[in-house]
Amino acid sequence: MKRITLFILCLALITTNVFAAKFAPALLKLSVAPTVQYNFDGSELQIPVSISGTNALLWFFVYTKDQAENNGPVQNGFMGWHYINKIDTCMYMSPAFTFSKGSNLVRWDGKDNDGKAIAPGEYTYYMWAYDGIGPKTRMTYFMYGYYENVALQELDTQGKPLANPIFYSKSQRWTIGNDPADTTLIETSAITLDSGLSKGDNLWMDPIDFNYVYQGIKNVDAKVAGISKWEWVPNGESQIVTTFGEDGYTLYTSQCDAHTPIVVSDFNYLYTADQGYHNPDGNADFYVFNYDGDKIAEIDMSEWWNDPNDLEGGGQMNGGPDTYSIRNSMVFLNCHCSCLNQMVDPIGWLESGDDDLFYLWSNGNGDYVLDHNSLPTDPKPWVCNDYNIGPYKYNISADANLFSIVPSYDMGAVSFGMFAPDGTGVGYLAYAGETAGFKVGSRFIDSGTPFDGIYTDNNSLGGLDVVIWETNDTRGTWFVGSDSIKGVLSNVVAVDEAPAAFAVAQNSPNPFNPSTTISFSIPEAGTVTVDVFNVAGQKVATVASEYMSAGSHSVVWDASKLSAGVYFYTVKTSDFAKTMKMTLLK
Repeated sequence: MKRITLFILCLALITTNVFAAKFAPALLKLSVAPTVQYNFDGSELQIPVSISGTNALLWFFVYTKDQAENNGPVQNGFMGWHYINKIDTCMYMSPAFTFSKGSNLVRWDGKDNDGKAIAPGEYTYYMWAYDGIGPKTRMTYFMYGYYENVALQELDTQGKPLANPIFYSKSQRWTIGNDPADTTLIETSAITLDSGLSKGDNLWMDPIDFNYVYQGIKNVDAKVAGISKWEWVPNGESQIVTTFGEDGYTLYTSQCDAHTPIVVSDFNYLYTADQGYHNPDGNADFYVFNYDGDKIAEIDMSEWWNDPNDLEGGGQMNGGPDTYSIRNSMVFLNCHCSCLNQMVDPIGWLESGDDDLFYLWSNGNGDYVLDHNSLPTDPKPWVCNDYNIGPYKYNISADANLFSIVPSYDMGAVSFGMFAPDGTGVGYLAYAGETAGFKVGSRFIDSGTPFDGIYTDNNSLGGLDVVIWETNDTRGTWFVGSDSIKGVLSNVVAVDEAPAAFAVAQNSPNPFNPSTTISFSIPEAGTVTVDVFNVAGQKVATVASEYMSAGSHSVVWDASKLSAGVYFYTVKTSDFAKTMKMTLLK
């Protein structure tokens, strides 16, 4: 009997190990020529685009190029919904293309969104895509992005992509790529504040030293808020870092009525903001602190976030901001209680000393994307600061090309509203199978990691009841593939000088799943072969074997039919050959 019991236990352990699987999503990746030639003669432009990983919904954009200094400040559009300052702007945005994996064509007639022909010249093009067709993939069962309480660490302390990004929610830490169902892999560290102080759910990892985190704090009675710094003790009690600020805290006068401040940072400074959307007075301030806890600067944002007309119209005087995120040192601001969304540049502001250079774009009421009280039947027409009406926007997040998304609850079966890099409203988009149920978080990882994409809750399959959220079908955080790409659109035919030497670059991304780009340069025209070998030296693929002109070239290898592991690629001409290593993840 004991032997049978022991056998069953061993079998259970074996079964557990067999079925335990690390999270390894299929990444959606776009491959497009970095420079596209077009004569702007009214003919149809056809741009080949290769899609790997998943099927995709894709948008194509044409932007001004190198014209930022001549653009703005200007505020225009219906009700002045769009403000831009010193950034390139959108001239054309396509409807959504529905594409399958493999080769596809983006088509454009050379006209802007008003139907006018765009003048010959040089422009920036963007393509943005996400998987709105296939189901979500669960990243973890145990943590999810509720409101603003998530931080995603994508870079290491040298600013390079982490092989496994780190996911924070409340006082928990999770390494992305872990087995989604393994509870033993959750790391916690309790934070106990001084008496009178309360904390928010948001933690931010110190980008310079991962042993430390920053916590937003407030004292409602004393009307102060600020930042505290803690040494993270895995599965223990975090310790206050008394050398930061004053005994571990840096405080400022605050309305701090509803939400505790969020903390975000780059490798330069810590950023936070004040809001008081329950308060009929006061202002909205943005703060910059150094890593010693000293306040470097603050800017009063009341001109954007406070409106007495909204108060008189039945809304609130203040609209936040109370949620924000950071990408490429640009900070994105919004609030569930306001129609306003912004991208600001604190570094540019600090370096110039010009308050006007703080605001790069603002999107408010008027374009029907994330607007408040915009329907003819709304009892408070066009009141922006109103926390009693949707869309309820519980976070904002941007990808590497500064496309930003905002989860949008109470707008029907949509998942998020989206902005292009200059704040142009793209529209409301939906994940596959979306319902009108609750949704609170959609965030990008987009730093060249093996996990780039969107991370979102799955609450809309349940409802407002938190018990429903905890069911197996909805709990945790989920992955949806996304990618964006940027290039040059020009009427000038590029003439590349032949490279002086044969060169092969490291494939990108690396590691990858399931496709990667192999780039190389050849000094003379001739036949080029690109072969891939496994660790046993067996050839598993010929990616290219064709005559190529002198210059730079790239090819895409799709390894979706192969197993994970290390592979080698060899680029060979009649005179040269080079072999390099790459890693396929699954």
